[in-house]
Amino acid sequence: MNGRSVRLMVAALTLAGASVSASQGQSDSMFVLDAEAFRHHIDFFNAMEPENIVNAIPNEHSWEWIRQNVPFFECPDKSFEQIYYYRWWTFRKHLKETPDGFVFTEFLDEIGHSGKYNTISCALGHHIYEGTWLHENRYIDEYARFWYTGNGGGPQPHFHRYSNWATWALYRRYLVNRDEAFAASLLDTFIRDHQAWTAEQGLENGLHWQYDVRDGMEESISGSRKLKNARPPLNSYMYASAVAISRVAQMAGRAEVAKEYTQKAAKLKSLIHELLWDKEAQFFKVRRPDGTLADVREEIGFIPWYFNLPKPGYEQAWRQLTDREGFDAPMGITTAERRHPDFRSHGVGTCEWDGAVWPYATSQTLAAMANVLRDYRQPYINRTDYFDALMTYARSHRYRGKPYIGEYLDEINGQWLRPDSDRSRYYNHSTFCDLVISGLVGLVPRPDDTLVVDPLVPAGAWDWFCLDNVLYHGRTLTILWDRSGVKYGQGQGLRVFADGRKIAGSSELARVTGSVR
Repeated sequence: MNGRSVRLMVAALTLAGASVSASQGQSDSMFVLDAEAFRHHIDFFNAMEPENIVNAIPNEHSWEWIRQNVPFFECPDKSFEQIYYYRWWTFRKHLKETPDGFVFTEFLDEIGHSGKYNTISCALGHHIYEGTWLHENRYIDEYARFWYTGNGGGPQPHFHRYSNWATWALYRRYLVNRDEAFAASLLDTFIRDHQAWTAEQGLENGLHWQYDVRDGMEESISGSRKLKNARPPLNSYMYASAVAISRVAQMAGRAEVAKEYTQKAAKLKSLIHELLWDKEAQFFKVRRPDGTLADVREEIGFIPWYFNLPKPGYEQAWRQLTDREGFDAPMGITTAERRHPDFRSHGVGTCEWDGAVWPYATSQTLAAMANVLRDYRQPYINRTDYFDALMTYARSHRYRGKPYIGEYLDEINGQWLRPDSDRSRYYNHSTFCDLVISGLVGLVPRPDDTLVVDPLVPAGAWDWFCLDNVLYHGRTLTILWDRSGVKYGQGQGLRVFADGRKIAGSSELARVTGSVR
């Protein structure tokens, strides 16, 4: 039997196993949408170009995998809808089965700075956010164990090569699948990880330092490969890690640990406000070893809102998002403010974060933006701004007339800056499907039985959309908007169903609540 035959056999067995697992206590049938109506997307992707790198699920089995694993989405904008399925199709390409279980890669091609099985921890939080919505829990379960306990019971040696928010992402995944046993089983490893970061990169002032390259954000205006700067990313991740640990500990009945990490989170929150906020610029910034703040606003200053970290009253930072001299560019959200004299000054080809658009950062900013729109009262951004930014992000997924996702792109013309290589093609360094599910459609993960759906589709943008076959808290959800009631035949307005039973609704495209008990 040749190597390709072996891979196909493994893929078939994997699909069969996933089907059984997904069907235990769940139904993979859809309430409103017909899966076959979307198969043409996958057929098109499969025919786009030769498949030269194959991991666990080859292209020829990609439709079966997608049918069994993902929520289905329909909207009037078929270009946008296409990118939703394209991102699931590309995410599947990075699923690799190893002797240590399933993992996800960042690059399909072997990369010199990767670790075991070509894994890299930089986008780990993004992988978990996207993978949260897969019906097969095994993929992310094994991926998490690989990183936290897969090295003889300890973490992988390259886990801290890059900053990441994996602990928070796994807690947030618990809010979707309610697997208390799995979350609690990793609690001690979460604690060890948090303690290790503090021991390795804690500063005397209580914050943490990081090189820009180790935040995955090299060649930035404010950063350095040598200076131990206190940067918003790692410090926000450490805050989120502490919050996650406190909540998992409370869930696991470890009250003292919960109290300790609640206090750690509160301390970090206070320090980030005190030491990283520039009152004059009204923005969270990088703090240098000499105590000065960088003279540039960068997209990383939005990251604290990814975790709802800032107190009310700091939202004026978001004025910069829609300012053409700030971060607003024709083809996306820039990684540095456009007015700065060093904007796009570092050249091209060495992973510059001095202004070009990075999907990695766009994903973080859009998730943070959704939190601001839902959880803060402010006049600076609205749902139309979110919708437009997400549509622009989807529009950037093009190269030579076909769907594409790469490393980074020109903010004016949308040209991908490192295309046409296995290194950049299908770059698994961002999210998209999660932004549709939890952002645009508005399924907000929560720890209790109250279901919250708060769509960020502005009034008048679409007459209809539907998200079907979403596994949440042990139920199968369908969320639809039908202005006339004709499209889906389930009545006018916003409707939410659990296992085919209506649990929430509104005549307007607005926040609704129900119960998933």
